[in-house]
Amino acid sequence: MNMQTLTRVVLLVLALGLPVAVPVAAQSSKPIKIGFLAPLTGGAAQVGRDMVNGFEMYLAEAGTQIAGRKVEMIVEDTAGNPATAIAKFRKFVESDHVDMVVGEVFAHIGYALAPKAEEYKMPTIFPVIAADDLTQRKPSKWVVRLGWASSQPSQPFGEYAAKTLGYKKVAVFGSDYAFGYEVVGGFQKTFEEAGGQIIQKLWAPLGTTDLSPYLSQIKRDADAAFVILAAPSSLRLPTFYRDAGLLGRLPMIGGAVITDESILGNFGDEALGIVTPLMYSAALDTPANRRFVAEYRKRYGKVPSYFSETCYTSARWINEAARVVGGKVEEREAFLAAFRKVEIPDAPRGPLKLDAWGNPIQNIYVRKVERKNGELQNTVIHTFPAVSQFWTYNPEEFLKQPVYSRDYPPCRHC
Repeated sequence: MNMQTLTRVVLLVLALGLPVAVPVAAQSSKPIKIGFLAPLTGGAAQVGRDMVNGFEMYLAEAGTQIAGRKVEMIVEDTAGNPATAIAKFRKFVESDHVDMVVGEVFAHIGYALAPKAEEYKMPTIFPVIAADDLTQRKPSKWVVRLGWASSQPSQPFGEYAAKTLGYKKVAVFGSDYAFGYEVVGGFQKTFEEAGGQIIQKLWAPLGTTDLSPYLSQIKRDADAAFVILAAPSSLRLPTFYRDAGLLGRLPMIGGAVITDESILGNFGDEALGIVTPLMYSAALDTPANRRFVAEYRKRYGKVPSYFSETCYTSARWINEAARVVGGKVEEREAFLAAFRKVEIPDAPRGPLKLDAWGNPIQNIYVRKVERKNGELQNTVIHTFPAVSQFWTYNPEEFLKQPVYSRDYPPCRHC
């Protein structure tokens, strides 16, 4: 049948009111809709902006297309509030009819959103939310994490602090919620197994901005202070630490977000020497990261934070998975199955792939704050390659222990 005859047949069918099968190409011309959650107001607003920047930067580089289809990105502000995040998630699904939901920051919000992903059978990608049990004891078919589990960097770092840094006694100060507990828990477990002792645990409510009453209580006979505070508590941490008389007296180590590039530029020399572990540093000296940092600087006038990198890499990951299913992201189960098999050898942070629980296996870098070319940076001083969320432990045995919490592991030396 030639084209002229085919055209006559189609016109006749339409005139008779008969149904016509829409070709696959026409179906896939509909844009892919991505709902993106981020705290764009409140104490974590800079974090939220960095997330959006990273994701949008990849889309711009890809021509605002994924697997050959145009992308419509719908951004909603959660203000770091669980109820708001749930309401925006519901809007994405019921009103915007998105194909997937991406984003958000806080661990407690991740635990609140995971059941919604199950309820709506909605592919949900967490580039940032680090809550351990989302990919451990409570994995979801519909949730994948592309950042890191809260305790993942802390577990190798606890051993490093004892064996390489030589600390014997460490005091802990953290944000009083799931993320803080899990970051501290991973550190405490391996630090104490390597012969160290946690001699104190102090907790500040999430959102605390006056750190003085807590820092004044830190035991001065410790070898170091391990600190993990989420925004906005971390925004002036080095200044408070100096004013408490701890600078130069008690080395500060801790969870990576206390010196993340999203806030590092606001600090002065009081931040020099802080050592933290994470899967990314803007100072990582690899071809992929040098290109990423240069492009990000050109576009946004600042260095990328880990929040920028993980959202940039998440957008790429979505594209890779969508290509595997021919762009048919509406076929949700097939899309997520492809998603879990993607491996990226050259992300800015380094090589990564997912484990069987939906969490990245990736390098963890020990970073030390230094000044170079007039800027503070997280200089990489050690690399742990291909780190699992279970570190060197057998996963099945690891999962028999409770999730790290305010009381687990117990503080036997406090």
